[in-house]
Amino acid sequence: MDKELYIIRHGETDYNRLGIVQGRGVNTDLNDLGREQGKAFYQYYKHVPFDKVYTSALKRTHQTVKNFLEEGIPWELLPGLDELSFGIWEGNESKEDWLSAFHEMKNYWQSGQCDLSFEKGESPNQVSERLQEALDVILSRPTEKRVLICMHGRSLLVLLCMLSQSPISCMANFNHSNTCLYRVSYFNGRFSILEANDVRHLTNS
Repeated sequence: MDKELYIIRHGETDYNRLGIVQGRGVNTDLNDLGREQGKAFYQYYKHVPFDKVYTSALKRTHQTVKNFLEEGIPWELLPGLDELSFGIWEGNESKEDWLSAFHEMKNYWQSGQCDLSFEKGESPNQVSERLQEALDVILSRPTEKRVLICMHGRSLLVLLCMLSQSPISCMANFNHSNTCLYRVSYFNGRFSILEANDVRHLTNS
């Protein structure tokens, strides 16, 4: 079964702009720039004949692909695509404390301790389990040859490790920005990343 996955991160929110922690438990809207980023992506890729759109359950992903949905392309919510939960840090505006806590946790993750999480949050390994469930759903639809997937920054990094058959501890090997595109092929049971962190639609808008 052949598939082509266009995987994008959602557009900018005010929490992104202000550096406020935003995870699975924070259901924020796109800001003006985020909506423009979504429109720019649509204008650049509207010619692509997507068979299906998949998003997380959080509205910032729905808003990013709004123009595709208005075309009537079939759409499915998969909560497994949600952002990692940062637990007690979500919505926290204390940048210095957060950056210190995140730096410490990131070091743990990069050393392979991907079962660790922030208090009341999720570990990368827990996220990988629900991402696998979402991926299984997407791959189970043989008539959907080309799909658009809109998700979130940290969960995207976990997914990219999975698709590239890398340890989850290798998240730092990948980059992402708002509405960046990772184009991925699936052929004979293997994934190949064809384009990485592509934002050409923003430079041409």
